[in-house]
Amino acid sequence: MTTALDQDAIVRYEPRGAAQQLFKARDSEVFIAGPAGTGKSLASLFRLHLTALHNPDARFLIVRKTAVSLGSTTLVTYEKKVAQDALARGIVKWFGGSPREAPGYRYSNGSKIDVGGMDKPEKIMSAEYDLVFADEATELTLTDWESIGTRLRNGKLSWQQQVGACNPGHPTHWIKQRCDQGQSKMLLSRHADNPAYVNTDGSLTDAGADYFKKLDALTGVRKLRLRDGLWAAAEGLIFEDFDETVHLVDPFAVPESWTRWLTVDFGFRNPMVMQWWAEDHDGRLFLYRELYHTQRLVEDMAKQAKRLMQHPSGQWKEPRPRAVICDHDAEDRATLEKHLGLGTSAATKAVSTGLQAVQSRLKAAGDGRPRLFIVRGALVERDAELDSARKPASTEEEVTGYVWAVKPGGTSPEAPLKENDHGMDAMRYMVAERDLGGRPQMRWVG
Repeated sequence: MTTALDQDAIVRYEPRGAAQQLFKARDSEVFIAGPAGTGKSLASLFRLHLTALHNPDARFLIVRKTAVSLGSTTLVTYEKKVAQDALARGIVKWFGGSPREAPGYRYSNGSKIDVGGMDKPEKIMSAEYDLVFADEATELTLTDWESIGTRLRNGKLSWQQQVGACNPGHPTHWIKQRCDQGQSKMLLSRHADNPAYVNTDGSLTDAGADYFKKLDALTGVRKLRLRDGLWAAAEGLIFEDFDETVHLVDPFAVPESWTRWLTVDFGFRNPMVMQWWAEDHDGRLFLYRELYHTQRLVEDMAKQAKRLMQHPSGQWKEPRPRAVICDHDAEDRATLEKHLGLGTSAATKAVSTGLQAVQSRLKAAGDGRPRLFIVRGALVERDAELDSARKPASTEEEVTGYVWAVKPGGTSPEAPLKENDHGMDAMRYMVAERDLGGRPQMRWVG
């Protein structure tokens, strides 16, 4: 559709399928869910933009789990594909925030779209809204979602609504359960809904053909979710108790008093992984930093790791690791020790007992909390080659596709599939160090 509004803003958009249903929906909670590349976020942003243009003095919110992820993804789509004309004409202007108000977009008719992350919720949660859009909603916890819902009471619209856009996740995710139980409405978005990729006759555009090549190259649970749009768990999943809403935690300042550890799984064609772990006073482990790269020499990884931990003067930026726990390759260990300036210890590599130890840590302890967590944003930089190959590029992305190998004849598997498991190996080394006892042979650099 092409709409010329009273304020002379021109909006061009062709809603199809679930996107069209979203514009008509008046349910208090709506999720638009489906595989990657179906236009879910775009539809939701157009929903906010058009409603803001037509309703003076209304107030809206765009939110993600973290504010930094919002700025690099969702807001880029809003400015380049949704509100570009309105921004160019001055009908919409960016407001950088103040001590009292969240940053966001200010419309000439008095409407406002605030933006923020649930990692810093103070300002966005102090305001009242008419319509809220949560992008990548699977990242949110149920508590996040319900807390946001309490702010829908501005009263400038005859209806108040909370919208979430997401790719499918685990079949027991709270979003799917909430929709299955009738507490929220789910709109199923499909690739045919996206005119950038699929023509009206069902044929692919040139851009769509290129995009589908990438989706078709996916494997395992990532393909089921991102290509086929299924709420699926990998068949033969090893860490069945891993729950993104429980075991993934927001970034936080790690206390100086917590013990630090460094684990390393060597690689070159396959990723080399370096993980920084912090252990709290109750023995819980937090993966708070990670290097995960292919085609990078041990020497270069060691130098990058050293820069992350030490100033050029040699002064430590953070507590020195209690141990550097490594895969057993003698040459790689010697190179790492030389350029990192730290001694290393050989990891306990018993696979079966190591996996059992990790599984035990993922279960809730007596206080109701597990004893192993991954901090969101722990990855220092993404490997473009892995992204291009549509392979996991971090430990966080490995864990939901880490499966048992299928043995010939259908007998019970005893070992994990040796594929996309480099972060899993390094994580197992960490847990084995703490829970399986026995100090492996150590070497120290003077």
